[in-house]
Amino acid sequence: MRRIPSILVVLSVLSVLLLAGCATKARSDALVTTLNAYGSTVRWGDFQSAAQFIEPAQRAAHPLSKLDLMRYQQVKVSDYDDGAGPVPTGDFDVQQTVQVRLINIHTQSERTVTDHQTWHYDQKTSHWWLTSGLPDITQD
Repeated sequence: MRRIPSILVVLSVLSVLLLAGCATKARSDALVTTLNAYGSTVRWGDFQSAAQFIEPAQRAAHPLSKLDLMRYQQVKVSDYDDGAGPVPTGDFDVQQTVQVRLINIHTQSERTVTDHQTWHYDQKTSHWWLTSGLPDITQD
């Protein structure tokens, strides 16, 4: 008789662990999908669409100015190298360092900027959001 309750406890614990593993897998899959979509958007030089990856409250508080948009329109992205990929910094946060090569459309000069990205997972929406903003293309 005592064996049945212990089996139920073991099954319950395993169920909880499997559900936690599924949640982690789903979160990881969502991160990969989000980073790929964002990288593709930046590679195509569509910074206005890339801004949609920024966390909504931050995006509302700091919208892209006309000057920002004009600066982004003056460059073409020639390479987007995400290197080793994201590094977890907590259960719901990752950081990623990306090298973005830009060509100025007026001078045809190429330069590389380093983009230090921070991403946060919102459990309510099951969505990864960029919290560090778009690449700073004004850096030397």
